[in-house]
Amino acid sequence: GCNPLAETGRSKLQNQRAVLNQQILRAVRMRAGAENLLRATTNNKVREQVLLELSFVNSDLQILKEELEGLNISVEVYQNAEETFSIPLVPLGLKETKDVDFTLPLKDFILEHYSQDSSEYEDEIADLMDLRQACRTPSRDEAGIEMLISYFLQLGYVENRFFPPTRHIGVLFTWYDSFTGVPVCQQNLLLEKASILFNIGALYTQIGTRCNRQTQAGLENAVDAFQKAAGVLSYLKETFTHTPSYDMSPAMLNVLVKMMLAQARECVFEQIGLSGIRNEFFTLVKMTQEVAKVGEVYTLVNTAMNQEPVKENIPYSWSKLAQIKSDHYKALAHYFIATILCDHELQPGDDEEQQEKALSQLYDSVPEGLMVLAVLKDKVQRKQLGKAHLRKAIVYHEEALRVCGLCKKLRNIEVLQEVLTAAHKRSLLKYAQQETEDDFLSLIQAPDILPKTEHKIETIAPQFSKVKVKDFFHKLGPLTVFSAKQRWTAPRTIRLHPEAGELGFSLKGGSPVQVYCLDPLCSAASAGLKEGDYVVSVAGMDCKWLGVNEVLEKLKSVGKQPLELEVISCQDTAASLHSKSATYSMGMQKTYSLICLAMDEDKIDHTKKAPLKLPFLSWGTKNRQKAASTLCLPSAVAGSSQSKKKLSPFTLLNSESSLY
Repeated sequence: GCNPLAETGRSKLQNQRAVLNQQILRAVRMRAGAENLLRATTNNKVREQVLLELSFVNSDLQILKEELEGLNISVEVYQNAEETFSIPLVPLGLKETKDVDFTLPLKDFILEHYSQDSSEYEDEIADLMDLRQACRTPSRDEAGIEMLISYFLQLGYVENRFFPPTRHIGVLFTWYDSFTGVPVCQQNLLLEKASILFNIGALYTQIGTRCNRQTQAGLENAVDAFQKAAGVLSYLKETFTHTPSYDMSPAMLNVLVKMMLAQARECVFEQIGLSGIRNEFFTLVKMTQEVAKVGEVYTLVNTAMNQEPVKENIPYSWSKLAQIKSDHYKALAHYFIATILCDHELQPGDDEEQQEKALSQLYDSVPEGLMVLAVLKDKVQRKQLGKAHLRKAIVYHEEALRVCGLCKKLRNIEVLQEVLTAAHKRSLLKYAQQETEDDFLSLIQAPDILPKTEHKIETIAPQFSKVKVKDFFHKLGPLTVFSAKQRWTAPRTIRLHPEAGELGFSLKGGSPVQVYCLDPLCSAASAGLKEGDYVVSVAGMDCKWLGVNEVLEKLKSVGKQPLELEVISCQDTAASLHSKSATYSMGMQKTYSLICLAMDEDKIDHTKKAPLKLPFLSWGTKNRQKAASTLCLPSAVAGSSQSKKKLSPFTLLNSESSLY
């Protein structure tokens, strides 16, 4: 990874994000404590003081959230260093996390579960922790992507090796929401894997915004990066459907995928017009349809951003930027078609049929009383329709400038203001050139333009198989046998005394080999060898990864001398419980509270069977078979008849309470 102390613009933003996350956490704890006190007290004076304190804390949280939004719209830092005259693209910031110490939990698990000397795996555990630390500051290039993917794949091995489905091993993962700054803490490795996937997608967006959009190769790389970002985020949405963090909720990820594909579409349009747009009839028709498509996709993005539950957490400036881009590109579409009508009169040598067909494809319907061919031939109608399109272009340009001026964050982005102003002036100048004294007689309304594109933009699924990763804990043995789901006896030492060169049993299987066709009267059976035992060591040499032929060779090499085998016996495993994870609900109440709030069950109408809706982060005492593990400070539930024991932070380790 990059040097975490490097004073680059991107690292400064991430450091500011980390500081804000800590401030939000403190404010959240204060608010949750005040809410608990408000529920507990009956003193009116205390209630008044608590309510006053809550108002201050809520205002502080709002200010911190606005500061975090400011970091999310600090797009200039991520753009290419070359001077450019393009509307900035929006990258995603990396999710922040806390340090995780795997040492004691993994060493304990190796000793307890695998019955091996855990001190032999200290280097492997250190490598895993170093890789995780490096993933907090990945370089903004393919090497950074490869490192994040390698850690994600390594987590798959770690999950199978050390995370049994029936219990937690005491490793706590903490990740901060990219948009709200609220921390989510779980002992479930799925939170870690989902957050790494989010950061892979975020890093792709940063690579895309960094590309030089003044070159063909740079725009191609940007399109590819945004498509890959959309693919990773789409994979995250489909694979991890119960993430407890708002930035990884299905609704939010759906919006982010649309935004990345829209930015890829925008780069495709820039790529088409990079060499210049020729003022020629059919070229302008093509550009009109392409730019109308860009405006359409940004309209869909803006609509999605203003839907619940995304609207509450998506940065306000992102929504307004999508609206600005929608209006800007729609205005360009009307400007292009106005240029077609005003600058290209039908000449005797032109193909009327081809021009009529091309122009007809731009409209779903033409204004009443007009025919496309008649417009092409009639100079007056042609000019009137062209001016109608220019008026509509100017309206869209003015709306884009108005929205930009209303948003403080966007108002400070100079290049955005320059691009919008230049496009507006160009349309005004074109309209002034066509203005005549009889303009008040023109009542034609410009029809909407049909978007069309010849360039397909779709998500590119992540290619994890291209990154080769070696299991850090390869020495534990083949994963198909030596995993957290399997249980065995401790290794037993069997002393063999071959009789006339015969062992009294056969071997089968791959790695590790199993005892097969055991003679119950042989010396090996008398020494404790059982049918189906796995052979893990021969004469002190590890053979977990050896096949049948290799193990037999080792046995034969000893000859008739006494021989020691180490074997293990597989035990019946209890029915595996499903993996625990917090569940995101589309209709849940949004709250920053991390501390568990007691529920007033006395006020619940027990005659109704409707399920109780819990806050986003609250301590659930019911639904014990559902997923859970987000760590917070629990409180006793009033009126609970199931258990009267007081909960403590340490009860979490063995608790199956659901957290929503």
